[in-house]
Amino acid sequence: MTRAEEQRDAGLLDAFAGHLALQRGLSEHTVRAYCGDVLTLLALLPHGPDGNAPADLGALTLATLRRWLAQESGRGLARATLARRVAAVRCFTAWAQRTGRIATDPGGRLLSPGPDATVPQVLTAEEAAAVMDTAREQAAAAGTPAARARATRDWAVLELLYATGVRVAELVGADVGDVNLAERLLRVLGKGDKERMVPFGRPASDAVEQWLAARHHLLPQQTSDPGALFLGARGGRLGARQVRDLVHRSTALAGVRDLAPHGLRHSVATHLLDGGSDLRSVQEVLGHASLSTTQRYTHVSTERLRSAFTQAHPRA
Repeated sequence: MTRAEEQRDAGLLDAFAGHLALQRGLSEHTVRAYCGDVLTLLALLPHGPDGNAPADLGALTLATLRRWLAQESGRGLARATLARRVAAVRCFTAWAQRTGRIATDPGGRLLSPGPDATVPQVLTAEEAAAVMDTAREQAAAAGTPAARARATRDWAVLELLYATGVRVAELVGADVGDVNLAERLLRVLGKGDKERMVPFGRPASDAVEQWLAARHHLLPQQTSDPGALFLGARGGRLGARQVRDLVHRSTALAGVRDLAPHGLRHSVATHLLDGGSDLRSVQEVLGHASLSTTQRYTHVSTERLRSAFTQAHPRA
């Protein structure tokens, strides 16, 4: 899709984005993703005789939506991605009807593909420990104060991600005042602006304490402190992309399987369940709106239990 084609529907998408952010309370990342999803649908609609007018929403029918979904499915997208795109389009058509842009809502009858049943790769407890230990050693071996501050920050980021299972957006959005080292609690703002307190252990507490002591080394002179828990380039708030790069780099350095930050989140859920935590507790820690989302991890633990039983039981 060309830039000109995007611009012709910019006004409509801006209005939809405002609804998502202000009335639905969705995060900036989700708003951007939903608008991108809807843009792929608008590309199928007529745009006036010269092709430069905004999309004709009157042409939105269930047949159009099914044709759009078939086109998206043909691109080889994961079922979870397709399910999100359907959710975005349903939200869009419902909003368009409520605001008088269309007479009926065809999205209400659009069936969504079920999400993938598989859970992404996770680290074993030993692999996770290797990542944390390597990061701690890197921090201890760093030379200059600034280099030591960066390495300590990276160590603290990894420890908190693994200790709490928070989303990357939740971690980078946290401020210094959101950490309670005395009670080892992290306050985060999750999806739908829902606030929750997440506990963490002593290793993460030690890493964060050392980072906070070195944090000022990443604040350039004459730069106001943004108050962010984790600082990035030029003393600003650490970005989500930097955290993703950090996790990939750290797993490689520790010699374990490559993993994205969300993989650490999956690892936390799996390790909690393996350790005996109940589903409700894991749901609270991860901030899942639905228990069914948390239940995706139970089969991983069940498979490990079955494997251990097969190896150990004399009548397996």
